[in-house]
Amino acid sequence: MSDAAIHPIRFVLSDMDGTLLLPDHSLSQRTIDSVRALREAGVFFSLATGRPPKAMLQQIEALGVDVPTAGFNGGTLVNPDGSILIAHWLPAEAALIALALFCDQPDVETWVFADGDWMLRDPAGPMVPREQHGLGYAPVVVESFEPFLDRIDKIVAASTNTQLLIELEAQLQPKVEGLAQVSRSQPVYLDVTAMKANKGEALATLAAHLGVPLEQTAAIGDGGNDPAMFHVAGLSIAMGQAEEAVKRQANVVTGSNIEDGAAEAIERFILSAR
Repeated sequence: MSDAAIHPIRFVLSDMDGTLLLPDHSLSQRTIDSVRALREAGVFFSLATGRPPKAMLQQIEALGVDVPTAGFNGGTLVNPDGSILIAHWLPAEAALIALALFCDQPDVETWVFADGDWMLRDPAGPMVPREQHGLGYAPVVVESFEPFLDRIDKIVAASTNTQLLIELEAQLQPKVEGLAQVSRSQPVYLDVTAMKANKGEALATLAAHLGVPLEQTAAIGDGGNDPAMFHVAGLSIAMGQAEEAVKRQANVVTGSNIEDGAAEAIERFILSAR
């Protein structure tokens, strides 16, 4: 008897950008249909993303997600009615270390997410239009991040210089070990969040909330913040365009996001096994 027959998948947790979403941040009809088919088959479906919760609302509605979702890489779990299920803030000590490192880099834009807002000091940064298009709302310009140190959800270093972000990730990791998670959610974004703000913790918490054993869960993703849930899920699926280091940590690899790889994975590895 196959493992799929012994442990049929009852809960799917998926990344958004680079996974469910096309490069223009839209959802294909095939993806919408595959998620609908999951839900009709009695399989729970939710989202785990580096995005703030309010930047998920359009996709939640389009996909009909009716269970809690995970924003800020799992830092904030939100109930379907918008209320907070769990929130993990970045320790101020870790925030200060990250901000000191990032703000010293001329090729890096430093963003802080707190109090439901996306905050920055330079609204003319070249990465701002991309982020605003993806989030669907504008940033708040501040003179200093210091007033928000006790309630930061996420700090982001944004840059088109991917190699620089890789180097900054390596530099920051030992400085905040035990205090914060550091991972590249996309090649151009380096995220810093609380220790429990990771997609592995989110998957485990949501599965327990839904009453689903971990061996009956599946995770789909493409970024450096997704292996955290790969290591927890019963079935882990990497997108075709993911970096090799991400693919190696998944059970299976599907097509890229421009090939509707998430829908392909749902159809092939989950629905067909039921």
